[in-house]
Amino acid sequence: MTQYVNITPDAEDYLADLLSKQNVEGMAVRIFITQPGTKYAETCLAYCRPDEVNDKDEIQQMEKIRVYVEAMSIPYLDEALIDFAKDRMGGQLTIKAPNAKMPRVTADSPVEDRISYLLYTEINPGLAAHGGEVSLVELTEDGIAVLKFGGGCQGCSAVDMTLKDGVEASLVAKIPEVNGVRDVTDHTVTENAYFKA
Repeated sequence: MTQYVNITPDAEDYLADLLSKQNVEGMAVRIFITQPGTKYAETCLAYCRPDEVNDKDEIQQMEKIRVYVEAMSIPYLDEALIDFAKDRMGGQLTIKAPNAKMPRVTADSPVEDRISYLLYTEINPGLAAHGGEVSLVELTEDGIAVLKFGGGCQGCSAVDMTLKDGVEASLVAKIPEVNGVRDVTDHTVTENAYFKA
């Protein structure tokens, strides 16, 4: 049996109970990601009636339930986990898909993908505390990662320190093809800046 998503036994029991209450023969669960690979990606779990099955979906047959997995979402579901945590109020179903916004990369992945993955998974979580983010615009032939800041980083008076000590240091240390960084953000726009000069 191919497993595309790790569904814990408690989550499987919970989903099987939900499906049994639908009074539809052959009712299953469908997992997909809307806008995969973007910062707007959302992991979705929905009922799937037999007449709603997409013939391109992959099947994850479990002991108690059948799960249809959207084929296009599979690369973004790597390391995804669906769990059910019981509590006094009954419990809560949680879905964690750490690669929904950016598929997992390997040493063989294109350098631009590795840069974007590092920015998304290691740099942006720290910048998010200040409402900021950074993204790759391009990688030049001489190994310069051209970056653009947004949110609280745009117009921030501390962006040079963030760029050199944080972003550039991480990219150069972890991605051999990167020799440096260049910021192309218009920092004259300061209304959302975290620190203002």
